Amino acid sequence: MKPLLLTWLAAALLCLAGCDYDVPITPEPTRPVDPRLVESWASYEPDEQKVELLNVRKLDDTHYVVSIDRDIYRAYHSDLGTLSFVSVQDLNSDDRKYAYYLWALSDDGRRLSLRRVRQELLPEKVKDPATIQRLLRENAASPRLFEAEQVFTRKTKG
Repeated sequence: MKPLLLTWLAAALLCLAGCDYDVPITPEPTRPVDPRLVESWASYEPDEQKVELLNVRKLDDTHYVVSIDRDIYRAYHSDLGTLSFVSVQDLNSDDRKYAYYLWALSDDGRRLSLRRVRQELLPEKVKDPATIQRLLRENAASPRLFEAEQVFTRKTKG
């Protein structure tokens, strides 16, 4: 895997059933859409005995639209130094809250790993991007900052 091209989309979208934060990590995207992520991805969920399908499409030059299990999200890169995060916004609800994910793409581009930020170290009451960024940097080395990694594999040839 690329060094800390941290997990975002897959975990973001898989765990995205409940977005927690009122604001994104960064107010604006920190880089353009990565065409390697614009794919259909699949992950097997052993607890639920089913396959999760994650579809990532380009919305514009800096935003993705992501679907998973009939839910739709808007996502964009929110890099903090060498940490590759994505801010993922729930478009299914009226409050349009965000979830944060760290993402990594394998060198061959066939595996996408996502890890969602846990609320324990980054409480949902935090309302400004500057504080969120500071807390993410301060806790980046803590294994407790992230939920378990979810790995998706590319469904289509790219």
